[in-house]
Amino acid sequence: MSSQVIVSLSSFGTAEVRRHGQCWFAELCHAAGADGVEVRGELLVDAAVELPQLDAMFRRTGLSSVYSSPEGLWDREGAFDSVALENALTSALALNASVVKMSIGGFHQNSLASLAELKQRLAQSRVRLLIENDQTAAAGTIRALQYFFEAMENTGLILGMTFDMGNWHWVGESSLRAAELFAPRVQYVHCKGVQRQAHRWVAVALTDSLAPWRAVFEAMPANVPRAIEYPLFGDDLLDVTRTAIDGLRHLEGRLQ
Repeated sequence: MSSQVIVSLSSFGTAEVRRHGQCWFAELCHAAGADGVEVRGELLVDAAVELPQLDAMFRRTGLSSVYSSPEGLWDREGAFDSVALENALTSALALNASVVKMSIGGFHQNSLASLAELKQRLAQSRVRLLIENDQTAAAGTIRALQYFFEAMENTGLILGMTFDMGNWHWVGESSLRAAELFAPRVQYVHCKGVQRQAHRWVAVALTDSLAPWRAVFEAMPANVPRAIEYPLFGDDLLDVTRTAIDGLRHLEGRLQ
């Protein structure tokens, strides 16, 4: 069975998404053959209006959804951000999304006691929380995530991972080593290549990547959703999106 191909709506650019709205781009993704979309919390202009619109569109088309929260689970001081979690879970429920992804934020040793609160709250929700490696040292390095996952399991809480193939480069980590360590936890993959431009990393399609993306891609579990999360643009945006989706499906088919 092939895994789902998702398109992160951030792929279409902040300005364009905020101008047209995420529902417009979700419709485009559906027309291009996507199985689902990732709704981005940071790109919602008016959540009270947009989330119900998106939910209605998903119900009409059968498109699946993932909700991406821009907030971390712990603040910079390591305090558990229960408001951020509630906002994320509420938004996911408004979309009828079964998955919400968040980073661990500023989780550190002083955060350990609050893991029990996280466990208790998640036990009351039907939404599945996945932890993503972001582009920060606090929440995106191998060491930080290993520390979190070990502490989490010591409390009896088991969470899966959103593995962003590109983000490791922003924090100077080996994406291949990360794949070897975290693959058993992975339940969702951001398929993003990277290139180095003007002393900074930029996201590109996997096939344009300078990183060892093939080995990382093939290290991921089969039959987990895979998302496009790199810039999609062009005069014929529908065709560009369709080509990207078909290309990812072709790569994913090699894992079957």
